[in-house]
Amino acid sequence: MSQPLLLIAAGGTGGHMFPAQALAEAMLARGWRVKLSTDARGARYTGGFPHTTEIEQISSSTFARGGLLAKAATPFRIGAGVLSAVVKLTRDKPAVVVGFGGYPTIPAMAAATVLRLPRMIHEQNGVLGKVNQAFASRVDAVACGTWPTDLPEGVEGIHVGNPVRSAVLERAGAGYIAPGDYPMELLVIGGSQGARILSDVIPPAIASLPVERLRNIRVSHQARGEDEERVRAYYDEHGIAADVQPFFKDVPRRMSEAQLVISRAGASSVADISIIGRPSILIPYAAATADHQTANARGLVDAGAAILIPESRLSVDAVAAQIATVLDNPDGALQMSRAAQSVAKPDATETLAAMVEILAEKGQS
Repeated sequence: MSQPLLLIAAGGTGGHMFPAQALAEAMLARGWRVKLSTDARGARYTGGFPHTTEIEQISSSTFARGGLLAKAATPFRIGAGVLSAVVKLTRDKPAVVVGFGGYPTIPAMAAATVLRLPRMIHEQNGVLGKVNQAFASRVDAVACGTWPTDLPEGVEGIHVGNPVRSAVLERAGAGYIAPGDYPMELLVIGGSQGARILSDVIPPAIASLPVERLRNIRVSHQARGEDEERVRAYYDEHGIAADVQPFFKDVPRRMSEAQLVISRAGASSVADISIIGRPSILIPYAAATADHQTANARGLVDAGAAILIPESRLSVDAVAAQIATVLDNPDGALQMSRAAQSVAKPDATETLAAMVEILAEKGQS
């Protein structure tokens, strides 16, 4: 019997691509063929996918970017992408199509709808993205990474959690060393693109800590490329050991070694923090659609695993005070670590993979 084919459609950010990668890993291990449909932007995030994943770049676009000409061309680019996807899905018919959101998923999901193929979406955030919202009532299942998820009326979701990469699962529940008078690690991450406001506020907040505390601190700070040099220079000028890069390929390792994580509240980051189990300070992106990052943070905050600082209240003093709260209270930090693990869903990938296989069986009947 030939291998069944799973077509994964995912957009061009780590928040979409990391759970897509996790599902690809699981389905390949189950003997499936896996194709990934994305655009040129999304293709930049495919380096971690298993080499046997077939990568297809397809035409798509969004009204949210570019000038008037680009916006005017958007319907035509999407239309061309849908037609191309219909042809490709007719030639190499997938058993199931799974969309992870983002505008690059439109062609594959639209083609699957036209061809009436078994299909589902996975929403990472507590609020559906625009593309997932458009397809929510047109798919066979809606899997939710964050719970509760705000869904359209009449649409039922299944709480599966957010799939994480195998590199994260390998460090699930990694032993936590509570803060103390010895070398400690702080991890600062701002989503797959970095966050300028974190680069503006976090370094001086860390620098304001007592000297006896600073001598033990090493920082891993993800900064945008254009901010990298100034952030590195600031840490150097204040005698703080810091590794500053635009993108860390080994976030799971760094997170497992950290006493504290300071992060945006993107769905993948929240999932990684809970699986590995680390105290965190979460700073939701204020401009996120429907404030979905605050919704993402709710589980960790309510469990007592994370401290939430709204961007509107972000300041050097506020961050410094919360860093001190964690580092000066080892017992509390240990409890935060355990609380993070208590809300984790390490079986999210396997649950989603099982849903794929159930859909495939229904499609054959």
